[in-house]
Amino acid sequence: MFNLSLQRFRPSLIDALKAYDRARFAQDLGAGLTVAVVALPLAMAFAIASGLKPEAGLFTAIIAGFLISALGGSRVQIGGPAGAFIVIVYGIVQRYGVDGLIIATALAGVLLFVMGLFKLGTLIRFIPIAVIIGFTNGIAVLIGLSQIKDFFGLTIPDMPADFFGIMSAIGHHLDTFNPWALVVALGSLALIIGWQFWLPRQPARWAAWLRKAPPSIAALIFATFIVWLFNLPVETLGTRFGGVPAALPAFTPPRFDWESMRQLLMPAVTLAVLCAIESLLCARAADTATGTRHDPNQELMAQGIANFFTPFFGGMPATGTIARTFTNVKSGATSPIAGMAHALALLLVMLVAAPLASSIPLAALAAILMFVAWNMGEWHEFARLKTYRLPYRITLLTVFLLTVIVDLTVAVEFGIFAACFTFIYRVSSLSRAERITAATVDELRGLDEDVHVWRLYGVIFFGATKLIEAREADLPRRALVLDFKNVIYVDSTGIEVLENLLATCRKRGVRLIAVGLINQPRDIAHRTGLLESLQTDAMPGLHDAISAAAAHAAGDRNSGGQREEK
Repeated sequence: MFNLSLQRFRPSLIDALKAYDRARFAQDLGAGLTVAVVALPLAMAFAIASGLKPEAGLFTAIIAGFLISALGGSRVQIGGPAGAFIVIVYGIVQRYGVDGLIIATALAGVLLFVMGLFKLGTLIRFIPIAVIIGFTNGIAVLIGLSQIKDFFGLTIPDMPADFFGIMSAIGHHLDTFNPWALVVALGSLALIIGWQFWLPRQPARWAAWLRKAPPSIAALIFATFIVWLFNLPVETLGTRFGGVPAALPAFTPPRFDWESMRQLLMPAVTLAVLCAIESLLCARAADTATGTRHDPNQELMAQGIANFFTPFFGGMPATGTIARTFTNVKSGATSPIAGMAHALALLLVMLVAAPLASSIPLAALAAILMFVAWNMGEWHEFARLKTYRLPYRITLLTVFLLTVIVDLTVAVEFGIFAACFTFIYRVSSLSRAERITAATVDELRGLDEDVHVWRLYGVIFFGATKLIEAREADLPRRALVLDFKNVIYVDSTGIEVLENLLATCRKRGVRLIAVGLINQPRDIAHRTGLLESLQTDAMPGLHDAISAAAAHAAGDRNSGGQREEK
């Protein structure tokens, strides 16, 4: 009977709180406050770049961030809005509106929870790195392109979501260029780069003190102060969005119909796959840094719960975030309490300091996202492409180009197809057949046309049926011996071609001897009845099988000679 084992729901918070004390709480609280400072500008920037209001990013960081930490399978992972979602979220909002985004995100949450419940977390690791790098670099390029508008202060009423639309809109509105916005953006970008690369080299005490502050917060404070001091004519959060509300939104159910659900299914799958990849890669990297071990299935269930509830309260898709997670680790976090503290700290900041956010210039946020996009991409992989095999290069470049030029959903579909095709090709190429001849076995001398002996290796599945079909096309006159000792797996298609081979052998009077069936191949042969069909010809070892085949061939020859004499 088929026994389906489901994942047990057990957040890592339960185990992390064992022997929890005041000292660890102080560490977690300090780490959470530090992460909140880093998350504040990123959350708003990701929401704006996704075509949403800035508070959508804050709501996501607060609600989803709290749920992911409280219910997740990692002790230190920080959840919230991520740059990887910008492109797909922007496309959904442009095509289906905010209601469509709510439905797609909630559907993605359901898919993520089901993936974790059925223990599919480990399967995400089977997606080739070429696919991940391809669409990660593609997303980074699209994020950078989407920020050109605010970086240069262009006035574009309706920014398209596709590559050619973005380029066309930028080209048609170059005459709206705002030099003051460019000055603010370049100044912010220079400050971020200097803060991250020049400041650490300074031995002075003041430099050590400044290094503790996140560069994005420093850039926001600097840019906001300069714009206020000189009254520069640039767009701010207040002029475009009316500021940030100082309260969490109420429950808002979307308007939807079944046709919308059908159309949003594929975007939801894309969101779920991206979320799973991002969160599990981030959790695995955090394990390396901390020496801990996360539960991938529990993490997926937590991501699913967070993405199901957050959109109904004004949020957007959420996942594990590498930059904030590593900030959490470096700040001394010891448990999920740090992530929960980060969410509560963001809530407090939003309730108290929301009016101050109205003065933040959008050009500064664009500069922050430009820097995020640059750090997000694995650009060195393009330089190393020539060192990899052709399938790897084709997959990476195709996924990259599809992400940038066509659509992220198409890129993910192609990436999954490429992963499956590459896997099938590689496994089939590892499966082979080796003929044993009289040069190594004395019993086969003089029986080249009468007896064939083949040793099979690898996997006999739908992608490697040629191994068996080739034996059927070149049958000997008397007996065929197949050694399965080095075959680790046989699927239903493999069984079918073996049954066809057996039928052909019986039709032509050739004795088929199978030897070495062990573990899974023997189990499926028994369940399908093939083993019973071969039972009289199943030998304990290859040497016995060859001897039996040689004796059978000799017996056939003798009986044939006697018939000729008569």
